[in-house]
Amino acid sequence: MKRIFTISGFVLFCFLFINAAFAQNTTVKGRVTDATTGESLTGVSVSVKGTTQGTQTDVNGGYSIAAPSTATLTFTYIGYAAQDVAINSRNNIDVKLVAQSSELAQVVVVGYGTQRKVDVTGSIATVKGEEISKQASVNPISALQGKVAGVQITNNGGPGSSPQISIRGLGTIYGNSNLLYVVDGVWYDDISFLNPNDIDNVSILKDASSTAIYGLRAANGVILISTKRGKKGAPTVNYNGYAGWQSVTNAVKMANGTQYATLINELSTLNGAPPLFSNPASYGNGTDWYGQILRNALVTNHTLSVSGGEEKSTYNFSLGFLDQDGDVKNNNYKRYTARFVNDYTPVKNLKMGYAISGLFSQSRDIPGSIFHQLFAAAPVVPVRYADGTYGDPSDFNVGGGNNFNPEATLDLFNQASKNYRFTGNAYAEIKLLKHLTFKTSFGGDFGQAELRNYTPVYHATLIQQNTTSILDVHRAETRNWIAENTLTFDDQIKDHRFTVLLGETAQRYKSYTFDGTASNVPFSSEGDLYLSLGDIGTRNVTDGGSLTTDLSYFGRVNYSYKDKYLLNASLRADASSVFYGSNLWAYLPSVGAGWVISNEDFMKNQTIFSTLKLRGSWGKVANAGVPINPTTAVVSQDPIYTAIFGNPQAPNTGASVVSVVPPTILVERAVSTDIGLEGSILNDHLSFEADFYNRKTQNAIFAIPILASVGTASGNIVGNQASIQNRGFEFAATWRSTVSKDFRFSVGGNFTTNDNKVTSVITGANPIYAGGNGIANGALATRTVLGQPIGEFYGYRVAGIFQTAAEVTGSSQPNAKPGDFRYVDENHDGVIDGKDRIALGNPNPKYFYGINTSFNYKNWDLALDFQGVAGVSVYNANTAFRFGNENFTQDFYNNRWHGAGTSNTYPSVNVGSTANAAPNSFYVESGAYFRVRNAQLGYTLPGALLSKWGMKKIRLYANAQNPINFFKYKGFSPEVGGSPTNAGIDANVYPLYATYNFGVNVTF
Repeated sequence: MKRIFTISGFVLFCFLFINAAFAQNTTVKGRVTDATTGESLTGVSVSVKGTTQGTQTDVNGGYSIAAPSTATLTFTYIGYAAQDVAINSRNNIDVKLVAQSSELAQVVVVGYGTQRKVDVTGSIATVKGEEISKQASVNPISALQGKVAGVQITNNGGPGSSPQISIRGLGTIYGNSNLLYVVDGVWYDDISFLNPNDIDNVSILKDASSTAIYGLRAANGVILISTKRGKKGAPTVNYNGYAGWQSVTNAVKMANGTQYATLINELSTLNGAPPLFSNPASYGNGTDWYGQILRNALVTNHTLSVSGGEEKSTYNFSLGFLDQDGDVKNNNYKRYTARFVNDYTPVKNLKMGYAISGLFSQSRDIPGSIFHQLFAAAPVVPVRYADGTYGDPSDFNVGGGNNFNPEATLDLFNQASKNYRFTGNAYAEIKLLKHLTFKTSFGGDFGQAELRNYTPVYHATLIQQNTTSILDVHRAETRNWIAENTLTFDDQIKDHRFTVLLGETAQRYKSYTFDGTASNVPFSSEGDLYLSLGDIGTRNVTDGGSLTTDLSYFGRVNYSYKDKYLLNASLRADASSVFYGSNLWAYLPSVGAGWVISNEDFMKNQTIFSTLKLRGSWGKVANAGVPINPTTAVVSQDPIYTAIFGNPQAPNTGASVVSVVPPTILVERAVSTDIGLEGSILNDHLSFEADFYNRKTQNAIFAIPILASVGTASGNIVGNQASIQNRGFEFAATWRSTVSKDFRFSVGGNFTTNDNKVTSVITGANPIYAGGNGIANGALATRTVLGQPIGEFYGYRVAGIFQTAAEVTGSSQPNAKPGDFRYVDENHDGVIDGKDRIALGNPNPKYFYGINTSFNYKNWDLALDFQGVAGVSVYNANTAFRFGNENFTQDFYNNRWHGAGTSNTYPSVNVGSTANAAPNSFYVESGAYFRVRNAQLGYTLPGALLSKWGMKKIRLYANAQNPINFFKYKGFSPEVGGSPTNAGIDANVYPLYATYNFGVNVTF
């Protein structure tokens, strides 16, 4: 590392004394507009060809740049054909850019640079920042849902929460399943710190040809994010804000007081006990616990930015504030962001700059059990009695399964979270020779997350009481940095265009965690909450951490001949401290080729295709995100190993090895093949892209069961023991048309298929069982096994319901009762046992798709986005997640079995911790849905009016996100996430919501 910075600093130091500015400069000004509509284009990149000197157009399309009078200016803008214009001693040059429906004419961001889309041999999708910022998404990744083929996003309803995202399926079980996010050159596992309004462009890298340049972190896909930079010219101030509300969609209707009492009486009778409630009708509607705790939640978001610059310096500064209430009372999330970007060109061939951002967020949290309590709570119990005390379930003898008052649970829960984060990078880019550029950069990510939980002394009900206060403090710190140096040679010799990239990367990731608890801590304000104020004998502190370092070397060659034949090859060598010995280095190659068919001579006279390109790629990427020290046996010092002996007798801490580790472990590798066809027809009105992909994870880390007699705590050994395959097709097409000067529109769609399965396991068909959340009888609902998808639902197939005792007699379930599930004897041995379990459903979507439209008429604009998934299942664990007299849904009440002939699909109320609660096909439902993802109507005030006010732009809009949803699932939403082997299990997850807001965008 010292050598890296020494070389970089020496080159930078020497170059500052080189004066290469011999040519006479002239100032060129002008305006860039859309060639069809005449509208000003904001953010067009204007550069002096062959140099690093450049600028961007302002909100009026204007630009100003100093350049030699004999130079050539290059104008590039995403969605438009690039254009070179010779200055020829002119001082004013207006340019009209031609919009391109075909993505082949665009300039896209790729790893460590940019490329013309026509030169790209991999699968890369781009989304403009304006498409992200105009949605009411707290996290920018949520705004991508339904917009990109191959990208599956699962949202979470919690305020400030981050969505789950996968690109072309799930390829790991125990490894890190997060994508790699590269924001202005710095690597991150998540981008929750990033304000969506600060994003300029997003590139999604999907195949190995495009991701291999990122090596050990690229196995799950890479997302490149470029943030907004400054533009030369007078300061431009922009405000973007909205206010609105969120409400739960498709609320689950529970049984009311009378219905609940009726159901519990039936349960008592089935279990041989007398009815619990003498007069069910007396309870009426009772308490609607969902209605009591859930609410319409307010949300406001504000962003203020200032950008501008002079000849040699530009800047962009933004401040953001988000205030989001949760759908649950008391739940709130606040986020404050700041970002500052500066770019300098001190001398002709030197460009340097930095981008720094800060985040502070705080939230008032809710107990993780609250949604189970809302589902299970007895509606016969009032929220409060007339004297103001909490309604007590014990007064109604409901038993222990739901002996809680959710209002008391929420009111007495006191937990707050805070998050501090500082990120950024600095760079210098030197043009050493006409075609040779050196770039060095250094970036970091420094964060601290804090959580404070305080349980006071209270007496709410007979069961809900606490006699000793407890303070729990948690702190997690991250200290990460990355240093990179690249050397790029870019030239064109006649018909041969090539770019050669060489680079090196050094990284360090450090984390530290601290946990402390103490009892009898007094509380009158936040200032009292210190562990040192608790009883000495109850104080307990633990800490831990990790440190990993990576070193990488990489190279890439891009070659194009006559813009017809394309070649891309790269190689990255990565070393990580997670591995050692002969496994220290991983060598990850890739190769891609393309054929621009439309540029062939035999295509010149045809009128069907405007552009047409065939491409293919192959490559290897890796996932170094494996458990830390996986080959190191860890000694456990659990209190159960304490022995008391000696004179005098005293406790002596014991220890034991409770895990079996593999002798070595290798990095997970993904080998990917992609074949794509892309182009445009009908005068570029219709653009399309189709891909076939096949991604196979090799050396996948897989847990294999071992005998309990070995003495392990987990009962398995983890190692490189499996291969996982994701294979499918992607289709995307967009129609763009300008009907007249006043009206234009676009309609686009994308569709993806994905087949996920385990293709090999060293030890054969040994499965991984998981998915126990919400399963009352202790069973596990998912299985990962050879030949099947990761985390498939696994259990008994229901053939119907036993109607009478006579049907039970002589069946394969002699212990069943009328109203119980009748399971299929799959192996026909006359006994229902674990051997009769089968695959019941797949939590990994087989199909997902999106439709995106935009319409512009004069000053009005309308955007409608639709999104959905199909071929996916959800395990609804809520019904059987019971241990006593928990409530039921009204759907269950209306369709339950309550006597012979009443139902052959729904069981009786006796579905708690019995055989009826075992994972079975009744609980596996379709997770398919189709929704209106986003609808926005906007109006931009006329320019003549704004000029009188001294304003550049005012746009008013109304927006609705997730307002309409179509699905058959009986829960709040079928969009249920989870870890790889626990995905799709709905055990009272935080429900999703619809957002309705009104906003304004002002520029002056």
